[in-house]
Amino acid sequence: MSTTLNTTSTPSREQLSQTRQRIDNHIHSIDIHPDRRAGSYPYYLFHDAGQAVRGTVLIFHGFSGVPHQMWRLADYLFRNGFNVYQATLANHTFLPAAKYWPQVDLKPEILNPLREKVQQDPVLQNYLANFAAQPDSQSPSPQQQAALVARLLMLEPRLLEIVAAAENETDPNFERYFDSSHMDFLTDAQARLAELGAMPGPIFTVGLSVGGATALALAAARPDRIKRVVAFAPLLKVYDPQRERYINLAGPLDISETGWDPSLRFPVGAFTAAARFGTFVRQPKNISVLKNIPTFLPLTENEDAAHVQTNLDFFEAIGGKNKGHSCYLYPASDLVPHPMVDSTIVSQGMTNRFWQSLYQETFHFLCTGAINAGNMSNLEQDPNLPQVPPLNS
Repeated sequence: MSTTLNTTSTPSREQLSQTRQRIDNHIHSIDIHPDRRAGSYPYYLFHDAGQAVRGTVLIFHGFSGVPHQMWRLADYLFRNGFNVYQATLANHTFLPAAKYWPQVDLKPEILNPLREKVQQDPVLQNYLANFAAQPDSQSPSPQQQAALVARLLMLEPRLLEIVAAAENETDPNFERYFDSSHMDFLTDAQARLAELGAMPGPIFTVGLSVGGATALALAAARPDRIKRVVAFAPLLKVYDPQRERYINLAGPLDISETGWDPSLRFPVGAFTAAARFGTFVRQPKNISVLKNIPTFLPLTENEDAAHVQTNLDFFEAIGGKNKGHSCYLYPASDLVPHPMVDSTIVSQGMTNRFWQSLYQETFHFLCTGAINAGNMSNLEQDPNLPQVPPLNS
């Protein structure tokens, strides 16, 4: 099995120095910010000047996560010939999330009157007080979400028209009803790519969930620079229609939720922005460009964030296997959760036991543009590919 990459590069001392300086300047801007978020700093792993490398991998973590989330994958790729830059998703370096992260919310002229109705509604106020008093509450259950949406629609019937503008991905009324900064995911990623401007050779983007959507969007925006993409369970659409409707309407309730870090809360509108960005990635203009950029989509049937069929349809839309793309769907029986890249994260009671083979095939794809599907659900690593160290190493 070949793992050679035809295009390699040998960064010079000057090229590495310029790249480090640009990234260090970005890190310094975070460090001096009064609302910096501990543990969210980006970082890089670069080989010495004059050493031939396979290219540079730009990695984006998942929504509400931090770069450390994929440090094992970054370390594996670095040890096997890649330079690596672990970026932070748009403004995830700052807190509070409601102030800095990309967000979708109703325009003030709609939001404020509705919020007043919510504050004057004794039924909703009783529920919200009870919900806030539960220290272990992460987000309303599906039944609670449906009930909350029904109550909001009773208070303001016009929300039916408004939510239709959010759910219909081509509805021109979206900007009439909503303010959104979801495109910050792309503009911030473009800034991170610009920091690699002096780095010679191919650039590869890798990401998980919203980070996967960001990796795809950046490749579509810069096909001149991005050679291949690996998007782990990209969030291109919310997995459940009821959940989608809830997050589009829950802004007036001022409900916050938790992600992979249970101590960190973010407004529902921040997740709405992530979902809206997935809609952007699926626009025809982006699909047209991505047809010509080899892409690998590892997916799982055990989804609680991304809509699986949308991801499968996206794979076919960019050309599928006929255009040199790869996709692997972990069956439900493999018990692989949405955060499949981090083998220590427990989600829905599951962790990815096949993470080492996943890392191997990520390396394989970045090197050759192909994967060995038979290795993906393999607990034993492929001896023909670089070995992934165990967790305790």
